[in-house]
Amino acid sequence: MAKESETELAAGDTAPAFELEGTDGETYTLESFADNEALLLVFTCNHCPYAKAKFDLLNDLAAEYDDVAVVGINPNDAEEYPDDSFERMQELVDDGTIQYDAYLRDASQDVAEAYGATCTPDPFLFRRDGDGTAADDDGADEFALAYQGRLDDALNPDEEPTRFHIREAIESVLAGEDVALEWEPSRGCSIKWAET
Repeated sequence: MAKESETELAAGDTAPAFELEGTDGETYTLESFADNEALLLVFTCNHCPYAKAKFDLLNDLAAEYDDVAVVGINPNDAEEYPDDSFERMQELVDDGTIQYDAYLRDASQDVAEAYGATCTPDPFLFRRDGDGTAADDDGADEFALAYQGRLDDALNPDEEPTRFHIREAIESVLAGEDVALEWEPSRGCSIKWAET
C-alpha cells in the first residue's frame, strides 16, 4: 500500500542516536559518519517497488559525493516479509544491487520510530553541525536535519524523474546554505511494522 511520508522532525533538529548492524558485520552509530559534511539516511527495504526504483539513484549519490554518507536503514518486519531479511540485504550488497556507504538493519524498529519514518523510501538529509574540532559539550559534532522529503519527482516506480530534489538539497548543504526547497512528502510502501 502506497503511503506518503509525514514530517515529525523539523529543520535544525538533531538526528536521533542509533546503534545498528550493517551488512558488513560492523556496528554503526552517528559517530561512524562524523567525517562527512552531510548524512543522507534513507529508510528503505529490499522488496518495495518504490524503494527498488531508487536503488540506482542512491548508489549514484554514494559514488558521486565524497563528503556525503549515503546510508540505507531497513526497518521492515522480516518475520512477515522474508525478502527484507538481513541475509537478503547482504545478498543485494554482495551482488552490487545496493552500493550505499552502509546498509543497516533496524530489527527492533526503534530507529524508524525515533525518526518518524513511515514509508520506503523515506529520506532524511542532515548537515554536520560544528566545526569538526569536537569542541561541543559531548565531545562530538552533531547532525542537524536540513531536508526531509522526496528524492526526486518520480513518485511511482515506473516513472522517469525530471527533477532530483535530493541533489539540490545536497548541493545546498555542501555549499553551507539553507535548503530552499519545500518539503514535499516522499511516497512508497508503508513500513511493515511488527505486530505488538
